Amino acid sequence: MTVALMWEARAVEGRGADLLAWARKQDLPGRPLRRETLRGSQDRVLVITWWDAAYDAELPELPEPDGELVSRAVHRWRFESVGDF
Repeated sequence: MTVALMWEARAVEGRGADLLAWARKQDLPGRPLRRETLRGSQDRVLVITWWDAAYDAELPELPEPDGELVSRAVHRWRFESVGDF
C-alpha cells in the first residue's frame, strides 16, 4: 500500500521564502518513495511524502517550524492510494 503524508504550513507575512528554505532542509529518518515540496498563495508551503507502508504505520514527519516562522500550527493529513486512472 502507498501512504501519502501531507504537511502544510503558512509563514508569517513576508517569510514565505524562509519557510520554503527551512522545509527543503529538513531530513527525515528514512527515505520516502517520493517527496515533493510546493509553495502557494499567502506564503504557504506544502510537503508531500509517499511511503510504501500500511495506512496506520508509524512514519517520520516534518517537525513544527520555529514559532517565529509560521503564523499558525502546521496542518497534517494522511491518505492512502486507491489506484490510478
